[in-house]
Amino acid sequence: MTGQRALLAQHLQSKRSAFSVEQIRTDLPSVGRATIYRTLKILVDSGALCKTQLPDGSPRYKRDDPAHHHHVVCTRCGNVEEFRHESVEQTLSSIESDLPGVMVGHRLEIFIICEKCLKAT
Repeated sequence: MTGQRALLAQHLQSKRSAFSVEQIRTDLPSVGRATIYRTLKILVDSGALCKTQLPDGSPRYKRDDPAHHHHVVCTRCGNVEEFRHESVEQTLSSIESDLPGVMVGHRLEIFIICEKCLKAT
């Protein structure tokens, strides 16, 4: 592990909310863009981070909870929260027999304007 990657990993451990690559670059200007992207990919692939996207396609990252969940994403501030609801899983199970194959996974992102952003307007 390089010094830059160790610095990045330490910084990410302190993150409690969702973040963008641009925020990391601002926080850690000495860490190269390629190192950030490569490290984030490794952490997403390993399950340590979740990667979601805003409707405009810009990615957001957040430390992952290993329990199955979905995401609620604020389209204004980019905040990402986890969302769990049994009815979502029941609905997905009920449609599985209508699919032209075997479901091996799914992803659900619900886009909102969060309460904090609503209060700010």
